[in-house]
Amino acid sequence: MTFYGDVRSDALAGDESLLEPADSLHREALDDASLMREVAGGSVEAFSILVDRHSPALYRVAMRMLSDPAEAEDVTQDCFTRLWQNAPRWQPSGAGLVGWLHRVAMNLCFDRKRRFRVVTVETLPDPADDTPLADRRIEAEQASQAVGEALADLPERYRAALVLCYYEGFSNALAAQVLDLNIKAMESLLFRARRQMRGLLEARDVSCADLAVDA
Repeated sequence: MTFYGDVRSDALAGDESLLEPADSLHREALDDASLMREVAGGSVEAFSILVDRHSPALYRVAMRMLSDPAEAEDVTQDCFTRLWQNAPRWQPSGAGLVGWLHRVAMNLCFDRKRRFRVVTVETLPDPADDTPLADRRIEAEQASQAVGEALADLPERYRAALVLCYYEGFSNALAAQVLDLNIKAMESLLFRARRQMRGLLEARDVSCADLAVDA
């Protein structure tokens, strides 16, 4: 995903020294905090490594929050624009760069959801194949679609909690830092999100035993 070209081009403008060869393998082995120190000093290569390292996860999160590929790509690009701009002032925290980037991404998603109302248009399904394998594939696709629709129907904070903890595998503590909550508030939010998600899925006749939500 090469959506950060404008940021990189701006960084290179007027500074040919940034084009000099660097030890790429060494940089790729560095942790985020070390790379951020290099980005703060103007290293486009370190910036590119961070983009490659973190953009897939940020795009997944934005896509699940917004259900719009163009919007998700814009959010991801905006995250790295802000990373470049804030690099000289960025300081490591408990959540690290992962937490910082996801907090930025979530806030951008929340802003977009408040500004725009997404209108969905139902599309005609593909013609069904009569074979059992095709039937199973269609059922799986329908279940996946139902889960996506249920996720989209959740309040944005509930959706954020499930996206971070279930889809991205964040610990409750890390998700709490991303959403600027204490751990007990995060656990309560996650419980309520799981319970409402179960209700939405049951209304769509989708099994949600994997959520293991106690009523």
